[in-house]
Amino acid sequence: MIEATNLTKRYGDKTAVNGLTFTVRPGSVTGFLGPNGAGKSTTLRMILGLHTPTSGRVTVDGRDFRGLPRGLRHVGALLDAGDVHGGRTAIAQLAALARSNRIPRRRVDEVIDLVGLASAAHRRIGTFSLGMRQRLGIATALLGDPPVLLFDEPLNGLDPEGVRWIRNLFRQLATEGRTVFVSSHLMSEMESTADQLVVIGRGELIAAESTAAFAARGTGFRVRVRTPQAEAFTAILRRAGARAEHRGGELLDITGLTAEEVGELAFEHHVMVRELSTRTASLEAAFMQLTADSVEHFARDAGPCDIDEEYVP
Repeated sequence: MIEATNLTKRYGDKTAVNGLTFTVRPGSVTGFLGPNGAGKSTTLRMILGLHTPTSGRVTVDGRDFRGLPRGLRHVGALLDAGDVHGGRTAIAQLAALARSNRIPRRRVDEVIDLVGLASAAHRRIGTFSLGMRQRLGIATALLGDPPVLLFDEPLNGLDPEGVRWIRNLFRQLATEGRTVFVSSHLMSEMESTADQLVVIGRGELIAAESTAAFAARGTGFRVRVRTPQAEAFTAILRRAGARAEHRGGELLDITGLTAEEVGELAFEHHVMVRELSTRTASLEAAFMQLTADSVEHFARDAGPCDIDEEYVP
């Protein structure tokens, strides 16, 4: 279990993490979410004793990580898959870590096989693709068979098969009773993988709750309608007090009325409906809404190109 209490980290006059209090419990996958610059990496480094808190405390199973002997037996972590000596082979890298943590040599072969790198075990890491480095980083985290696991953006560089594999791996590790803490920007993956969420923005806690509860804090459900009379039906819906957004073509997204009420309006006004469905709020929608005030960098939506003439270099 990971417990943070009033965790704060300042760098000069900049506060990276401010009074974070949360608990990551065993037996479930907990997603760690936040916009860029929210303080996620700083928090993970404080958990691992790589950064010292300015104030507050964070413990692993009730102890400061720095006080745990042979750390890989207690906590496995993947923070940066590229932070490894490129001249070593994968098996040499893992064997060195196993020796320093008094982990049996056979465990090296086990994790190499588990992450699917058996055929590349004797290749130099510098020749690895990003996806292969990610797999090696995961093997490193699993090497000591630890009860607590931390992963920072573990899906970077993985192909679809790799994404499915790691999703199943996280589930398996949680089922075994381990604490699994995963930082990611991929909302769709967190929605299908994480049971719990810790969400921060500008270094402060926004939410610490179940994934379902956080998603429900978004805009709620909406009704989607596809009709060839989209413009006329939009006016009808708005007169009935609904909010209707024309998504282009025949598609409308409607809030403020149930699907049954929308259907009744369409029938009453002789509007042809080709699709009528209810869509619940997504994790991504809730995240965007609830962290909007915490985003440091905004990009302008791309509009139509204003240049009519062909560009000639």
